[in-house]
Amino acid sequence: MKKISLFLFVGLFASAFTSCVVLSPQKYKTLLAKQDSLNKGWNESQLMNENLESLIAKLRKDTSGLNSYLSDLKGRYSEMDNNYTKLRSNSSNEINKLSADLKKREQRLKEVEEILRKRDEATNQLKEKLQQALLGFTKNGLTVEIRNGKVYVSLMDKLLFPSGSIIIDEKGKQALSQLASVLKQQPEINIAVEGHTDSQKITNLGQIKDNWDLSVLRSTSVVRYLTEVSKVEGVRMTATGKGEFQPLGPNTSADGRSKNRRIEIVLSPKLDELYNLIKQ
Repeated sequence: MKKISLFLFVGLFASAFTSCVVLSPQKYKTLLAKQDSLNKGWNESQLMNENLESLIAKLRKDTSGLNSYLSDLKGRYSEMDNNYTKLRSNSSNEINKLSADLKKREQRLKEVEEILRKRDEATNQLKEKLQQALLGFTKNGLTVEIRNGKVYVSLMDKLLFPSGSIIIDEKGKQALSQLASVLKQQPEINIAVEGHTDSQKITNLGQIKDNWDLSVLRSTSVVRYLTEVSKVEGVRMTATGKGEFQPLGPNTSADGRSKNRRIEIVLSPKLDELYNLIKQ
């Protein structure tokens, strides 16, 4: 009885199962399509997973490289920071030195400017005194002017010498005496006497061979008169002859040649104080 019942149960179960698994062709195709889609999705997921793992591995490698590079940068930064600190310390010392040196130079420059100001002031005062003292000789070819910080007293040869002579005449002596009275009141003034001629050749003047001789001898005649007669200190005097080579006018006209034949007395303040500053 039990065997029959068991057999009957199995048969009923098999019958029911068979009825369950029997599918229509349409459903079967649908299931196959789903299976293919799932397989494709699985494969794509696997491929994506592999790509992600590869990307993760690459990122880890890049991260390791970046960490190494960052560590190297930190080392370089630390080194640069140390160097900057040293440089800033050294620069500070150098800046202090330069600042101190600049202050000294500025002070020296102010001193030089003050000396030059005093020189210009003294030069202008000297010019005014000479113009007042020699006012009576201006009509006879005497001029007083300032050039390059120096006072130039220019005396045409007709005011000092007879034609072709190196002997100072009376009118010339009067002019030089008036000039000497001013110069003796100005002990800080150096005096240079320059002789100038025109370009015409010297003839029949005895031992005077050329314009060089004439310019030098006239210059020394003026220096001798100022020192020996008017008692201007000889240590302040310089005599030079320029010949025909520094003309004021063209030698092609009588007026131009007359301007070129002259004695120029160049007066310049002593600048020992200024030279000492420059040497420092």
